[in-house]
Amino acid sequence: MQTISDLGYGAPALDEIIFPRLGIDLTVSPTAFTVFGFEIQWYGIIIVIGLLLALVVAFRNMRRVGLDIDRAIDAIIAGIIGAIIGARAYYVILNWDYYSANPASILNTREGGLAVFGGLIGAVLVGGIMCKIRKVKFLPMMDLCGVGFLIGQGIGRWGNFFNQEAFGRNTDSLFGMTGGRVRAWIIANQTTATVRYALDPSIPVHPCFLYESVWCLLGAVLLLIALHKWRRFDGQIILMYMIWYGLGRFFIEGLRTDSLTIGTLRVSQAVAAVMVVVGTILLIVNLSRVKRLGREYKLYVDTAESRALLAEADARAAEEKARRSAKKDKSPAEAILAPGAEDVTLEDKSEEDADESPSDDAAGDDTSAENADTSTK
Repeated sequence: MQTISDLGYGAPALDEIIFPRLGIDLTVSPTAFTVFGFEIQWYGIIIVIGLLLALVVAFRNMRRVGLDIDRAIDAIIAGIIGAIIGARAYYVILNWDYYSANPASILNTREGGLAVFGGLIGAVLVGGIMCKIRKVKFLPMMDLCGVGFLIGQGIGRWGNFFNQEAFGRNTDSLFGMTGGRVRAWIIANQTTATVRYALDPSIPVHPCFLYESVWCLLGAVLLLIALHKWRRFDGQIILMYMIWYGLGRFFIEGLRTDSLTIGTLRVSQAVAAVMVVVGTILLIVNLSRVKRLGREYKLYVDTAESRALLAEADARAAEEKARRSAKKDKSPAEAILAPGAEDVTLEDKSEEDADESPSDDAAGDDTSAENADTSTK
């Protein structure tokens, strides 16, 4: 394999990232900016961007699966909290030798240390509990999550780019990369059990974060199409997610040198394999069941319960829109002309409206203005 010097590059500086065969040479700090002495990391910013885009897609497709946004948003918020806690807990548990000796670092996620599978477990558990509390159908919600997970993971992996982590073995691939932090990590861990393969810090490595990002974003597009055109039963999209993500992660994890392990077992690779097997079996079983039931099977979005909830949501939205429109139509002058409108009762206004004398009409105008004033306070 060719070294980076053979490819015309010297040893990279700490924050330098090089894709030598692509002619890309960047200097990127993990810190985006500083606010009052507090460093804001690109890792966190990228995670938030991925989360926001996943939410946008979920909200735009909420009615397609028969869910009311007002109810579902509580489950989404709970799922996000569960994902963060689960992702960190999973990572800490599998690196307990380090964190038991450095407990102050357990809550420090600013430099990374969030495990995807832990996040998935936490999101499903906590979000599922909130679905039960808020009476949100779990499987339609999970179908939305299947697309959202891939969007969040596909974008979130670029946080690894800024941290120069989630890389693999040495390679002569066109996409081989190196960086100052990559070289430093390899040199520091060459003789430890953390590295499963012999690594040469002078030779480019596989950018596993890039492979996984592309795989996830491609999967997000396919699952979104499936959500719109091929969805035959509630839960189908989340099963397709399990198969798609598990398949890609299984092979990509095999390239990585920094896998979380129990003994010699790559935990993420084992979990990915289980996801593929379980997802495939359940997908086949459920497609066969739906085919057997024929027209007797209904997606949740086609049920009377879903239609009633969506109609109720539409009525609330129309009422809120009318209220805002009425409030917007009140002129600022009307609000200013009649202080003390809160003292006028509805009974008084009815009596004033019933009287057609000019003086009473004026009083009615004053009351309307006063009510407008009350509504704007």
